[in-house]
Amino acid sequence: MPMQSPVVSLRVSPGERDLLDAAAEQTRTSLSDFVRRSALEAAELTLLDDRRVAIPAADWDKFEAWANAPARDIPALRALADSRPVWRD
Repeated sequence: MPMQSPVVSLRVSPGERDLLDAAAEQTRTSLSDFVRRSALEAAELTLLDDRRVAIPAADWDKFEAWANAPARDIPALRALADSRPVWRD
């Protein structure tokens, strides 16, 4: 017997429902698929936008050594940086 997906329920105003219905229709998806896809995209953007970095105290000295070390020259990255972007051709 296949495992059922958990259900997420939310309340919206009639105007919000109309907006969601219109967007789902425009993208030719069901309301459920539109809301799920939009919510997942918003969640990914929220998590990717988190700018905090936690470095354990035990690793702080290693981090400082890495951050203060001279930059390494990586030929492939140098070539990429020196190339003209394709959108400028």
